[in-house]
Amino acid sequence: MRVDVLTLFPEMFAGVFGSSILGKAQDKGIVSFNAINFRDYAGNKHGTVDDTPYGGGGGMVLKPEPIFRAVEDLLGREVDGETGDTVKDPAAAAEPDLTPNPSVRPPRIILMCPQGETFTQKKAEELAQEDHLIFICGHYEGYDERIRQHLVTDELSIGDYVLTGGELPAMVVIDSVTRLLPGVLGNETSAVTDSFSTGLLEYPHYTRPVEFRGWRVPDILLSGHHANVDEWRRKEALRRTWERRPDLLEKVELSPKDLRWLEEIKANAPKGKD
Repeated sequence: MRVDVLTLFPEMFAGVFGSSILGKAQDKGIVSFNAINFRDYAGNKHGTVDDTPYGGGGGMVLKPEPIFRAVEDLLGREVDGETGDTVKDPAAAAEPDLTPNPSVRPPRIILMCPQGETFTQKKAEELAQEDHLIFICGHYEGYDERIRQHLVTDELSIGDYVLTGGELPAMVVIDSVTRLLPGVLGNETSAVTDSFSTGLLEYPHYTRPVEFRGWRVPDILLSGHHANVDEWRRKEALRRTWERRPDLLEKVELSPKDLRWLEEIKANAPKGKD
């Protein structure tokens, strides 16, 4: 997978892309990361990327030209303002043929913004199937609407709150997507059993020592009986989801056994917990 990020602060991504799971994934050649300063595409000596909004009002709005130019430079061709597809730049007739190959999927161009679709594990799994992701990270008051209408394929938000820019949200999405790529995690089942991947919150985890300050690991986890361990983990995932995120239970498909266990959990819960 190839991941490009358009930002005014590319230095913010150096540590993230070079560390931990993401750094190892890049070292293995599973993914490549690239942070581009779209101010380099401003087209004027002052590097202007924003301007005052038409109609008045506070704040500054990101101009369309630098962002369109940056994306088109990544793609090697001009973006069709009507279809969102890419077309060969007429001014580059003497250049090698860059006509899109129909066998290659076009990139997903993702705008990070508070008005976007709320990012979920399901969306991460969807994006992990792509070959090329381009993230646009804004600052200031917002984006010129023509960027939304004629350039991007997705708009994403990581929650109902406001940050100073799209860089941190982009890092969250990139981390979430990258860890789902084959070969990135040491244990391939880790991503499958994570919270939200199954629709439920994850069960509790324990490791050595068996006893710490009088708190003991549940005996069933020491039994070596894998079927019983799996059953315990499923029950605990149901319990934790019901206690902390009951809304998720409305969206996940539960088996008859799950429903029976859930009723037992509710019946044995302390009074006052419905």
